[in-house]
Order: sequence, then C-alpha cells, then structure tokens
Amino acid sequence: MVFIVILCAVVIFSAIFTNKFLNTLGIPALLFFMCLGMLFGSDGIFKIHYADFTTTKDLCSIALGFIIFYGGFCTKWQTAKPIIAKASILSTIGVFGTAALTCIFCHFILNLNFLESFLIGSVISSTDAASVFSILRAKKLNLKDHTAPLLEIESGSNDPMSYVLVILAITLLQGQSAGFVFVLFLKQMILGILTGVIIAKAAIFIFEKTRIVTEGNDTLFIIALVLAAYALPELYSGNPFLSVYFLGIILGNAKIHNKSSMINFFDGITKLAQIGIFFILGLLAFPREVPQILVTGTLIFLFLTFIARPIVIFALLLPFKSSINQCLLVSWAGLRGVASIVFAIIAADSGITLHYDLFHLVFLISILSVAFQGTLLPWFSKKTNMLDEFSDVKKTFNDYQEECAIKLLRINIPTGHEWIGQEVRNIAFPGKALVLLIRRGAEKIVPKGYTIIQAGDNITMSLPESQADDKIELREFIVDKSHPWCNKKIKELNIAKNIMIVMIKREGRHIVPDGDTTFLDGDLVVLYK
Repeated sequence: MVFIVILCAVVIFSAIFTNKFLNTLGIPALLFFMCLGMLFGSDGIFKIHYADFTTTKDLCSIALGFIIFYGGFCTKWQTAKPIIAKASILSTIGVFGTAALTCIFCHFILNLNFLESFLIGSVISSTDAASVFSILRAKKLNLKDHTAPLLEIESGSNDPMSYVLVILAITLLQGQSAGFVFVLFLKQMILGILTGVIIAKAAIFIFEKTRIVTEGNDTLFIIALVLAAYALPELYSGNPFLSVYFLGIILGNAKIHNKSSMINFFDGITKLAQIGIFFILGLLAFPREVPQILVTGTLIFLFLTFIARPIVIFALLLPFKSSINQCLLVSWAGLRGVASIVFAIIAADSGITLHYDLFHLVFLISILSVAFQGTLLPWFSKKTNMLDEFSDVKKTFNDYQEECAIKLLRINIPTGHEWIGQEVRNIAFPGKALVLLIRRGAEKIVPKGYTIIQAGDNITMSLPESQADDKIELREFIVDKSHPWCNKKIKELNIAKNIMIVMIKREGRHIVPDGDTTFLDGDLVVLYK
C-alpha cells in the first residue's frame, strides 16, 4: 500500500513539474502520462505487473464520468447557442457516420468480421474531451467562427453516443435480436437523458428553495450528484455518460452560489482523473503486443484521420455554410483518447470473443492521434488561418467572468472633507469607483455628473475587485488605546511616502480619511502599500 501511495505522489509530481516543459515543446501532457504508465508497466523499467481489466474498467469509467460532467458544467450555454445545432449533429450523426465508415474500411479492406468491424468503429467514433480541452486551454487557441465552443461541445457530448454504439455492438456480438437492440438503444438515450435532467432539476430546487446544503458542503453535494447520475442509469440500462453530461450542462448554466469555486475544484479533480486514467491505461498496456497490431492500427488511424473524419465533417458542416478552413480544422481536431480506450476495455471485459487485441489496437490509435494530431493542432490552426487574436478561448467556459467583480463601498462625508462643494464629475474617486447612490437625510439621490457633494452625505460607490495580478498589498490593523496613533490626527503622523491610509472602519461606518481625521480607540485602519 505504501508503494502505491508513493507511486501516486510521483505521478502527480511529474504532472506538476513537466507541465510547463511539455507545453513549451508542444507535446500534449496526457501523452506523457500514457508513456509514464508504460515505463512503470510490465514491459517498462519498473516491471509493475498490472492486468486487471475489470478494476480498470470500473475506475476509468467513473473518472470518465467526472470528465464528461465537467465538460458539460463548463459549457457556457450563451456561447454555445449559435453553434448548438452544428455541435448536436456532429456528436450524434457525426459519431454514427464515423463509426459506419470505419466499419466499412475494417470489413472490406482489412477483411475483419463485420460486427467486430462495427465494434472498432464504435469504440473510436468519438473525439476525446480531455485531450481537446487540455490543448485548447494550454495553447490558448482562440479560434474564429465559434470553432472553439463547437469543438468543446462536440468532444464533450459525443462520448455518450459512442458508448451507445459500443453497447449495441457488444449486444449484437452476444447474439441478441435486432428488436432487443432497438429497445436497448431507446432505453440508453431516453433514460440517460431523463435521469440527468431530473437529478439536475432536483438539485437546483434544493439549492434555491432550501437550506439543506450548508456553506462548504456544496461541492460535496455536487460530487454526490455526479455519482448518483452515473450509477442510477446503470440499474435500468440507461446511458450513464449521457446522464452526467446533461447534469453538468443544466447545473453549469444555473445560478448556483459559489459556482466559480466549484469549477476550480472540479478542474483540479478532472485533471487528476485525466492523469490517473492515462497512467493506468499506460500501466495496463504491454508494448510487446503492439508490433502485432502496428500495421492494422496505423492503417485505421490514417483512414480515420484523413478520410472518415473529413468526409463526415464536410458532409455535415458545409450545409451550415461553414468555411472550408473551419471544416479542415474541425476534421483535424478529432483527437481519439481516453474515452475510446475506456470503451475498448468495457468491450474486452464484456466476455465477447474477438479475433484481435481490441485494447492494444485502440491504445495504439489513441497514442498516434494524441501525438500526431494533438501536437500539430496549434500549427494546423495557424495554417488554416483560424486563429483569432481578438478573442479569448476561456470565454467559452463557465469559469470565465466577462464582467469584473465589484464591491460596494459606503462612506460618510464629514464636515471639512475635500469633496464638499465639488461636482461628482470633477472628483477623482479611488480605484475607478462609480457613485451609485447618495443618501442625504431621508432623500435618495441618483447622482449625475453635476450633482454637488454636501457635508453629511452618505455615498454608495461600486469599486472593482482587485485581481490577483494587480500586486496591491492591503494591510488591516486595529487602533487601541496603546497604539501611538490613537487620538492623533493623520497630518500629525510621520507616515512613509509609499503608504496610504485608504479607509477607516468605525462602528460599522466606512470613513474616507483626510489630514484632519483623528484615530479613535477601536478604529480598523486599512493601509495601501
């Protein structure tokens, strides 16, 4: 057990220490963890023998569920609306078309059994959300024509469709009838969607109408929701990945308290899940088995990358008047990765008899895809003139805040204050503050530029919240009777030139100080250095 814990620490340290180096070289980090897993595996240097397909299937499926949930949770519906039709067609008809063309190639060109060819096509029919998200963010690929959200939604939502095809292929290989398969297809789609929607709506009701989820437990509550949305459909042949995706989409676009912190938390969890999956899959692989399927796997990869995917993309996007360059880029960005390998493990662990090594075949295709397509994706984006220098790819995610956070500040204007008698438009308010309201006795005044400040005014201002990169150091301390400033005016003190007294909090009031302001016992003083 100690060795396993140390191994986990080594893998996580590797993720942290190699991230910047790999980004500089343009190598997708997830490819590194596959190779690291193989390095520790049976054919690697450390010779850890690991061949438990069942445990790997269970662990990786749950981890993939969190990755798919996160993809939905981060998808900003407002950004997605212009391309939702395109993305939906790509993630459904596009997945089926890719599977069908790959099936035809495997059966008629590579002379594989038809149903086994259909299984191969189904397993590798979806693009990998983990790889696509990772590269778009790491490389800051800001793409024209809403291409970034198109890729994100497609890759985040097409795994459930691929999973349905995999289950159907397994069912057919087990000898079930066409009628049984059709009913199973309907159950997978309908029950998967219903489960995710019902759980999401119930969660929103709990968040908005009750106080059951206390502060600090909201993230744990979301984790429980994801696990429930994943597990419940399995009880009645629903699609667990479709369920968690719809859960993510609905919750991510609802008004939930602390959503930004939740996204940051799940971003870390998802990164850990990605690292873990790719490492375990590398650990499970036996590189000595690769030469036997090297030619077959390479041919399937080349067909998928240069023929099947482009045919499907051009056929589906050109009717939407997408540009040729956008079609080319979307075709190239069809990375295969963790989802395909997990689906291959599910098939291999289902008990069906196959005449080829499905796991290593898909493993090879995924490595080639991430290494070749993933590495060249930034270069390909530039060559197709699809980079947008005036946009930000983070705007397509829910953790991007387009509006600057603000704080409200209320201050009283004492007699003798320098603002008295001045018009609002002539006052240099601190920190680009905006005057929202002036309370003058019982009167409430919505200020104009010509409004004149009077003694006794209570002013409410909005103040932009400082960002982490502002490098502003604020310090607070309380003045008590023993403090040298107590009962002294500011102008009487010898304060360093690089220090400014920003504010004094006194008995619930906020005072903007001037030279004649006297410090009293109990004052909370805010300094800017």
